[in-house]
Amino acid sequence: MAELKKRKVPERRCLGCNVSKPKSELIRVVRAPDGTVSLDFRGKKSGRGAYVCRDRKCLEKAVKSKRIAKNLECEIPEEVMKMLFEEIESGEDDHE
Repeated sequence: MAELKKRKVPERRCLGCNVSKPKSELIRVVRAPDGTVSLDFRGKKSGRGAYVCRDRKCLEKAVKSKRIAKNLECEIPEEVMKMLFEEIESGEDDHE
């Protein structure tokens, strides 16, 4: 019987708790080449990405320390932050 090749699971580091987790477990905030900032649930949008756990405490820590803004090298619009908090509040497994 042929052995199945193990696929490497891409990991990213949460900007809140600083723990590496599988990319699919994190929410990506992306700054597109045109400078717009948005949420990327599929991880496919082009641009600079910042990742955060689906945990309110992690998000609050990342926001308080301004790690997301520093990582994306721009200010995060209020509506994007609101969407991010709403996404975490709405449930842990909406986009998996």
